[in-house]
Amino acid sequence: MDTRDLLSDAVQRVGQGVHRLLDGADEHLLTFRPDPDANTIAWLVWHLTRGQDAQIADAYGLEQVWTSEGWADRFGLPFSRGATGYGHSSDEVAAVRVPPELLGRYYDATQRVTLAQIAATSDADLDRVVDTRWNPPVTLGVRLISIIDDDVKHLGQAEYVRGMAQRAK
Repeated sequence: MDTRDLLSDAVQRVGQGVHRLLDGADEHLLTFRPDPDANTIAWLVWHLTRGQDAQIADAYGLEQVWTSEGWADRFGLPFSRGATGYGHSSDEVAAVRVPPELLGRYYDATQRVTLAQIAATSDADLDRVVDTRWNPPVTLGVRLISIIDDDVKHLGQAEYVRGMAQRAK
Protein backbone atom coordinates (compact mmCIF):
# COMPACT_ATOMS: atom_id res chain seq x y z
CA MET A 1 0.00 0.00 0.00
CA ASP A 2 1.37 3.42 -0.88
CA THR A 3 0.78 6.84 0.65
CA ARG A 4 -2.04 7.71 -1.74
CA ASP A 5 -3.83 4.49 -0.86
CA LEU A 6 -3.59 5.26 2.86
CA LEU A 7 -4.85 8.82 2.47
CA SER A 8 -7.66 7.72 0.15
CA ASP A 9 -8.72 4.98 2.56
CA ALA A 10 -8.93 7.48 5.43
CA VAL A 11 -11.03 9.91 3.36
CA GLN A 12 -13.33 7.09 2.23
CA ARG A 13 -13.83 5.98 5.84
CA VAL A 14 -14.95 9.48 6.75
CA GLY A 15 -17.45 9.37 3.88
CA GLN A 16 -18.76 5.99 5.01
CA GLY A 17 -19.15 7.38 8.52
CA VAL A 18 -20.99 10.44 7.24
CA HIS A 19 -23.46 8.26 5.35
CA ARG A 20 -23.99 5.90 8.32
CA LEU A 21 -24.63 8.94 10.49
CA LEU A 22 -27.14 10.45 8.06
CA ASP A 23 -28.92 7.17 7.29
CA GLY A 24 -32.48 7.42 8.59
CA ALA A 25 -31.87 10.86 10.07
CA ASP A 26 -34.79 13.27 10.30
CA GLU A 27 -34.94 16.98 11.11
CA HIS A 28 -35.26 16.31 14.86
CA LEU A 29 -32.12 14.19 14.87
CA LEU A 30 -30.12 16.56 12.66
CA THR A 31 -30.99 19.60 14.80
CA PHE A 32 -30.92 18.00 18.26
CA ARG A 33 -28.79 19.89 20.78
CA PRO A 34 -27.94 18.20 24.08
CA ASP A 35 -27.22 21.71 25.39
CA PRO A 36 -28.53 25.04 24.05
CA ASP A 37 -25.07 25.92 22.73
CA ALA A 38 -24.04 22.47 21.50
CA ASN A 39 -23.28 21.75 17.85
CA THR A 40 -25.92 19.89 15.87
CA ILE A 41 -25.33 16.92 13.60
CA ALA A 42 -26.36 19.02 10.60
CA TRP A 43 -23.85 21.73 11.47
CA LEU A 44 -21.06 19.25 12.26
CA VAL A 45 -21.44 17.41 8.94
CA TRP A 46 -21.72 20.69 7.01
CA HIS A 47 -18.68 22.10 8.85
CA LEU A 48 -16.47 19.03 8.36
CA THR A 49 -17.35 19.03 4.68
CA ARG A 50 -16.81 22.78 4.29
CA GLY A 51 -13.45 22.48 6.04
CA GLN A 52 -12.33 19.67 3.76
CA ASP A 53 -13.61 21.47 0.67
CA ALA A 54 -11.95 24.80 1.52
CA GLN A 55 -8.61 23.29 2.53
CA ILE A 56 -8.37 20.93 -0.46
CA ALA A 57 -9.20 23.79 -2.82
CA ASP A 58 -6.57 26.00 -1.20
CA ALA A 59 -3.88 23.30 -1.15
CA TYR A 60 -4.39 22.36 -4.80
CA GLY A 61 -5.27 25.77 -6.26
CA LEU A 62 -8.87 24.89 -7.07
CA GLU A 63 -12.21 26.61 -6.67
CA GLN A 64 -14.20 25.16 -3.79
CA VAL A 65 -16.89 22.63 -4.68
CA TRP A 66 -19.20 24.73 -2.47
CA THR A 67 -19.23 27.47 -5.09
CA SER A 68 -18.09 25.78 -8.29
CA GLU A 69 -20.86 23.18 -8.18
CA GLY A 70 -23.60 25.40 -6.74
CA TRP A 71 -23.83 23.88 -3.26
CA ALA A 72 -23.88 27.30 -1.58
CA ASP A 73 -27.06 28.13 -3.52
CA ARG A 74 -28.66 24.74 -2.80
CA PHE A 75 -28.03 25.08 0.93
CA GLY A 76 -29.18 28.72 1.04
CA LEU A 77 -27.55 29.37 4.40
CA PRO A 78 -27.49 32.88 5.89
CA PHE A 79 -23.68 33.08 5.91
CA SER A 80 -21.10 34.47 3.55
CA ARG A 81 -20.28 32.08 0.71
CA GLY A 82 -16.79 31.65 2.19
CA ALA A 83 -18.00 30.60 5.65
CA THR A 84 -16.80 27.21 6.84
CA GLY A 85 -18.26 27.31 10.34
CA TYR A 86 -15.05 28.28 12.10
CA GLY A 87 -16.01 30.65 14.91
CA HIS A 88 -19.74 30.27 14.38
CA SER A 89 -22.07 31.39 17.13
CA SER A 90 -24.78 29.24 18.66
CA ASP A 91 -27.38 30.98 16.46
CA GLU A 92 -25.33 30.30 13.34
CA VAL A 93 -25.04 26.62 14.30
CA ALA A 94 -28.83 26.50 14.66
CA ALA A 95 -29.27 28.04 11.19
CA VAL A 96 -27.95 24.89 9.46
CA ARG A 97 -31.25 23.12 8.86
CA VAL A 98 -30.98 21.03 5.72
CA PRO A 99 -32.10 17.52 4.75
CA PRO A 100 -29.70 14.62 5.23
CA GLU A 101 -29.65 13.88 1.50
CA LEU A 102 -28.27 17.34 0.75
CA LEU A 103 -25.54 16.98 3.37
CA GLY A 104 -24.60 13.55 2.01
CA ARG A 105 -24.49 14.68 -1.60
CA TYR A 106 -22.30 17.69 -0.74
CA TYR A 107 -19.92 15.43 1.15
CA ASP A 108 -19.81 13.04 -1.84
CA ALA A 109 -18.99 15.89 -4.23
CA THR A 110 -16.23 17.12 -1.93
CA GLN A 111 -14.88 13.61 -1.44
CA ARG A 112 -14.80 13.04 -5.20
CA VAL A 113 -12.54 16.07 -5.68
CA THR A 114 -10.43 15.17 -2.65
CA LEU A 115 -9.83 11.62 -3.88
CA ALA A 116 -9.02 12.82 -7.41
CA GLN A 117 -6.42 15.23 -6.04
CA ILE A 118 -4.91 12.59 -3.76
CA ALA A 119 -4.71 10.13 -6.68
CA ALA A 120 -2.67 12.69 -8.64
CA THR A 121 -0.35 13.46 -5.70
CA SER A 122 3.14 11.98 -5.63
CA ASP A 123 5.13 11.37 -2.48
CA ALA A 124 7.36 14.28 -3.49
CA ASP A 125 4.27 16.54 -3.73
CA LEU A 126 3.56 15.89 -0.05
CA ASP A 127 6.62 18.00 0.86
CA ARG A 128 5.30 21.05 -1.03
CA VAL A 129 4.61 23.96 1.33
CA VAL A 130 0.96 25.00 1.12
CA ASP A 131 0.75 27.46 4.03
CA THR A 132 3.55 29.74 5.19
CA ARG A 133 1.53 31.32 8.01
CA TRP A 134 2.76 28.67 10.44
CA ASN A 135 6.16 27.89 11.88
CA PRO A 136 7.19 25.52 10.53
CA PRO A 137 5.34 26.09 7.26
CA VAL A 138 2.62 23.53 6.52
CA THR A 139 3.30 20.98 3.80
CA LEU A 140 0.65 19.29 1.67
CA GLY A 141 1.18 16.04 3.58
CA VAL A 142 0.64 17.73 6.92
CA ARG A 143 -2.43 19.55 5.59
CA LEU A 144 -4.00 16.31 4.32
CA ILE A 145 -3.48 14.64 7.70
CA SER A 146 -4.92 17.72 9.42
CA ILE A 147 -8.04 17.57 7.22
CA ILE A 148 -8.56 13.89 7.98
CA ASP A 149 -7.95 14.47 11.69
CA ASP A 150 -10.50 17.31 11.81
CA ASP A 151 -13.05 15.24 9.88
CA VAL A 152 -12.69 12.24 12.18
CA LYS A 153 -13.07 14.42 15.28
CA HIS A 154 -16.20 16.14 13.96
CA LEU A 155 -17.67 12.85 12.77
CA GLY A 156 -17.13 11.38 16.24
CA GLN A 157 -18.78 14.39 17.83
CA ALA A 158 -21.77 14.01 15.51
CA GLU A 159 -22.03 10.29 16.30
CA TYR A 160 -22.03 11.13 20.01
CA VAL A 161 -24.81 13.70 19.51
CA ARG A 162 -26.81 11.13 17.54
CA GLY A 163 -26.56 8.69 20.43
CA MET A 164 -27.72 11.36 22.86
CA ALA A 165 -30.61 12.35 20.59
CA GLN A 166 -31.78 8.75 20.25
CA ARG A 167 -31.76 8.30 24.04
CA ALA A 168 -33.68 11.57 24.51
CA LYS A 169 -36.64 10.42 22.40
